[in-house]
Amino acid sequence: MITIDKLKEYGADTEKGLSLCMGNEALYLRLVSTIPDEQKFTELKSSIESNNLDTAFENAHALKGVTGNLALSPLYNPLLEITEFLRAREERDYTELITEIITQKDKLSDICK
Repeated sequence: MITIDKLKEYGADTEKGLSLCMGNEALYLRLVSTIPDEQKFTELKSSIESNNLDTAFENAHALKGVTGNLALSPLYNPLLEITEFLRAREERDYTELITEIITQKDKLSDICK
């Protein structure tokens, strides 16, 4: 079951996340628990694989925003990095970043169970 302590161990800045939810722990935990099932992760990965950088940017940017607002640093940091590369439509190998994003999403999913 998801808890503040588990999120802290994961690396989330729970104080910041809670402050953005006006201290409402139940709301914060409910919002965080929706992240692992977010379809935009799948869309990001598939758009990178098909070299559709415009769609990849849109998905990465949306995920960066929500993970940043919830202060989920382990997910936010690689999403920030990939978003900036995609903003510039940089042709590069995104495998390492996508792998890190999916790994962190899966870790968060385990916490949310």
